[in-house]
Amino acid sequence: MARMNRGLRPIRLSQSFMPTMSQSNAPNTAAPVVAARAGDIPQESDLPGLAVFDFDGTLARGDSLLPFLARVAGGETLRRHLAGSVAGAASRRLPVRPLAGRHLPGRETLVKGGDAGDADDDFKTAFKRRLLRRCLAGVPLERAQEAAAEMGAWVRWHTPLRDTLMRHADQGHRILVATGALTLYMPALLADLPVHDLLGTEMAVGEDGLLTGEMVAGNCVRAEKARRLALWMEETGPYGRRWGYGNQPSDLPFLALMDEATVVPTAH
Repeated sequence: MARMNRGLRPIRLSQSFMPTMSQSNAPNTAAPVVAARAGDIPQESDLPGLAVFDFDGTLARGDSLLPFLARVAGGETLRRHLAGSVAGAASRRLPVRPLAGRHLPGRETLVKGGDAGDADDDFKTAFKRRLLRRCLAGVPLERAQEAAAEMGAWVRWHTPLRDTLMRHADQGHRILVATGALTLYMPALLADLPVHDLLGTEMAVGEDGLLTGEMVAGNCVRAEKARRLALWMEETGPYGRRWGYGNQPSDLPFLALMDEATVVPTAH
């Protein structure tokens, strides 16, 4: 029976404003996931402020998943798994869609091979799901934690956003990192920053202490990230002003929940 790696979430590390990027009102392109919109909160409030940051391509340059998996599985093994995961994602089970103006028999059936439970995955999530299964299934949790500790040598901070985070912290705002990256290694990367909480993609751990390779509650990206953030704010709030920093288009859903949203050009 798989159990959640609860010891790694949420993180609470320590107790940044004056944004350095151009700001805009919350984007209207993403569907809201809660009834209360950002505009419902007065601009001036005695409630604590909240600053929410994406990680990959926002706080840090590049994407953190592949460097972590390389440290767990090894570079050659990772390259083989990358190819297999791309092929598997491309052939995932999808609903048959009729041509315009035609009715095709069996239109509700699923085609291709693979797990029917993955049928609703977009390509990126389908690829990530398969890659995590290939790289992490059967890996001892302790080995994954050792690889996480080695990630400090990888991280390259996006200095303008790191400075923005520090200014929010200096003003006493609560800092949350909301990311699709794995909670297996994110606490190690954030240990030296004044980040209070983390929302990320969690991996299941079996009773034997081995990773199963399965995401506990799905991929913490796009609409799913916004859904989790909305629930988290409802559970931990209320908050006064809310600032959000992320990339487009993937972070637009969560940025739509903020009072002030900054779209950050993806940092490579």
